[in-house]
Amino acid sequence: MADWCALADVAVRALPDRAFVSAGAASADHAAFHHEVLRWQAGFRARAGDTWALHFDDAARFAAALYGAWHAGKTVVLPGDALAGTQARLRAQVDGFAGDWQQSDLPLPEQATGAHARALPLDVDATRLIVFTSGSTGEPVAIQKRLRQLDAEVHALESALGEGLEDAAVHGTVSHQHIYGLLFRVLWPLAAGRAIVPRAFFPEDLLAAMEGQDAVLVASPAHLKRLPAQLSWASLHGRLRAVFSSGGALPADAAHDTARLLGVPPTEILGSSETGGIAWRRWDTEQPAWTPLPGVDWRVHDGVLEVQSPHLAEAAWWRSQDRAEPDDRGGFRLLGRADRIVKVEERRVSLEALERQIQAHPSVKEARVLLLGGARSALAAVVAMADGVPVPADAAARRTLSQALSRHLAGTQDAVTRPRRWRFVASLPSNAQGKVTETALTALFRPERPEAHWTLREADRAQAELLLDASLAVFDGHFAQAAVLPGVAQLDWAVQLAREVFAMPPRFLRMEALKFQRVARPGDLIRLEIEWRADRSTLVFRYTSVHGPHASGRVVFADDE
Repeated sequence: MADWCALADVAVRALPDRAFVSAGAASADHAAFHHEVLRWQAGFRARAGDTWALHFDDAARFAAALYGAWHAGKTVVLPGDALAGTQARLRAQVDGFAGDWQQSDLPLPEQATGAHARALPLDVDATRLIVFTSGSTGEPVAIQKRLRQLDAEVHALESALGEGLEDAAVHGTVSHQHIYGLLFRVLWPLAAGRAIVPRAFFPEDLLAAMEGQDAVLVASPAHLKRLPAQLSWASLHGRLRAVFSSGGALPADAAHDTARLLGVPPTEILGSSETGGIAWRRWDTEQPAWTPLPGVDWRVHDGVLEVQSPHLAEAAWWRSQDRAEPDDRGGFRLLGRADRIVKVEERRVSLEALERQIQAHPSVKEARVLLLGGARSALAAVVAMADGVPVPADAAARRTLSQALSRHLAGTQDAVTRPRRWRFVASLPSNAQGKVTETALTALFRPERPEAHWTLREADRAQAELLLDASLAVFDGHFAQAAVLPGVAQLDWAVQLAREVFAMPPRFLRMEALKFQRVARPGDLIRLEIEWRADRSTLVFRYTSVHGPHASGRVVFADDE
């Protein structure tokens, strides 16, 4: 750690011989970074307010703005995205926005002058950052971090994992707007003098960026599980110093595939936004145990892991929701989440045990089980198909597969504790941080449109029956007094389904003779009749049920100009 620099001192002095920040095709040495920090510091000092939200796509610009805000005495808020809705939600919590927002409140001065042309060491207790949890089971929660906690963590990472990394450039697929990417792609490289490289979104771009140089890869399980085997990853062998993974569990098969493809076993990090880093394990054995990071104390109390470390806001023991047992080499092994026990009809069900049993079926690669709430509370499973096994394309194939999986579980689970609803996908849905969220899984069971059961399909006429299940997302908010199928949904469904059976021009032109005669409610079985009049480029549709006509109209289309 001869070149180590504490986080409080990273931007204090210019060190021109220390080239470590890379932005796009151009590189910048420490002196240029120092100059950018001073410009941002001047900009922030010229603006009122103590709390500012930062969002930058480019990691190097982000690093300079982050330190500029800190040296101006600002508390920095790091949201996960820069969407208009996110900005609207944050307006009551922050004094301004800097970076890649639709509306940024901070014009950057051309240069820093006078009192703004220097930076003093940061106060590690007064300098603060607010990050957000991933929101995997609900709304993201704000977590405040002091610079002292962040500095302790990067010291622990360098001490435990820095050997052999030297001056390798740090590449990544994860965002620096979240704690894992912030630490591994920005703060740790800044302290260690390693190059910060723009984020790569696609495997081809990542491979091209890392070729011909000593590199470190900071990734998520979602990215490592999907490395295309046909790319020439062997060109990285000998130059790729380390592969890090965090943000979720890395399956053993994905870990070993990563080691084979990239030539280095991945190192997995255990931690969270609340705790910071807790432990690490390197997949150079079949099932490695977790080794605590330096300075982290741990214990197993009532079968659950508890930790105490300088990465936490308080000195007290923090109780996780991970069941654990000590390993005979001084580490520990995780045994699943303690909080993934649910009750179904007064029966306790382990969601993790169900997932393991489903994944034992040869057609299954991964599975997630969740409890769908509401009046129809039931266990549901999302299944990612094994390599070479296609996602079932129609209702009959899906029913056959779900019945096969239910029979597969019958030896250990009765009818009450087996999933009643199934969804089959090529891969589990994940967010920008590579996490499989409960929100995304639940959305798979709440489609916008019911499945169409075709009773007639001809060249210019078709009929389909649609059962309006109460779980359809289109019923949300329509209306407060009673659930009613919106007219806009009926129009959209008619066009979507017509495109499945007719060759129609791509451009919507206008609507004609649109009538809504009777409301449709959950539980109704409605019939859609559609007719394509090619000579007029017109779609005619009509919805009926046993209650009578519901809606009708014409939609006119045109070819692209």
